[in-house]
Amino acid sequence: MNSSQLKKTTAKASPITRKLRRRFDFTQSAMPELGVPLFKSILRKRVASRREHREASWRETMPKAGKAIAPDALTWFEVIGYTVLLEPDIALGKHQIGRSNYTKVVLYERLHSALQKINPTKPDEAIAAAIHQVTCTHGSDLLENNRRFHKFLTNGVKVEYLYNEEIVHDFVCLIDTSNLLNNDWLAIHPLTIVEGSYTHCPDVVVFINGLPLAVIASIQLSDEQATFKEGYQRIQTYCQQIPKLFDYNTFLVVTYGNRARIGTLTSDWQEFLPWRTIDGEDFPAKGATELEVLIQGIFDKRRLLEQVLHLIVFEENGSSISKKLLRRPFCTTQYPKKSLSLHQG
Repeated sequence: MNSSQLKKTTAKASPITRKLRRRFDFTQSAMPELGVPLFKSILRKRVASRREHREASWRETMPKAGKAIAPDALTWFEVIGYTVLLEPDIALGKHQIGRSNYTKVVLYERLHSALQKINPTKPDEAIAAAIHQVTCTHGSDLLENNRRFHKFLTNGVKVEYLYNEEIVHDFVCLIDTSNLLNNDWLAIHPLTIVEGSYTHCPDVVVFINGLPLAVIASIQLSDEQATFKEGYQRIQTYCQQIPKLFDYNTFLVVTYGNRARIGTLTSDWQEFLPWRTIDGEDFPAKGATELEVLIQGIFDKRRLLEQVLHLIVFEENGSSISKKLLRRPFCTTQYPKKSLSLHQG
């Protein structure tokens, strides 16, 4: 399915899905009676209100050591339709995520529930077989495991099961590209992971259908000497010490306040770049932060699936594997001042 087909099938989804697209894509046709500038202003007020509420909640539940991530990040995830949970609330039993202990990186109950919804005609044994393949790695090579999972994510999981005394060969889909609401969208801050003798707490882990597809590392605002490179180095430490979390990874993000950079598992430090546009067709609103543009531009539900299905590639160079996010030039380069002033005018 190409990008245009994905957009067409998404447009046929429920009225609620279409409402979400109108609400967050910021196109002129979305709110013709208000116009784009006024619509953006209303949305920003809504974001500010949610941010104030979240900050108040944070002060009550989060220890100081857990406040590296900017409140705006979690607020924007809420605005684009994700469920956002704080780990202390999960630990207290306020929310159930289907995770039995800190060594688990896949939320099995959410994965099972999502796959049943996405594949309603498949029997339970097919769903169970797919989950077994997805969650059982065959070696210690992180990139090989990641490439194998990416094939499952984009092509589906090949399974076989017995039906009417015959062996049936079939595929179980891990994501629903035709109805976004069939997928489970979740962000958890922070998330404690234990592997061997190591324990780490990535600032935000983004789950789609119980699978940890993105990790966000945030640098403390209070550290005046901090640089984005420190966030990148922290991710490298995570990959070495808690690698099973990254078997499923699609994107890596480093943030510093309202600034943000994105890369993949094999990106060098210099290849972590900001995202410059939300929808690929429009300039960001005046005053929009890198963090806001990146979260909406990458993690918007429809656009995220487009990125996963069409813009992630693995390249082999001899014995090494390189994972790349195919960035269109307008996504990562600064717009000319002349064009920007014309748009803002």
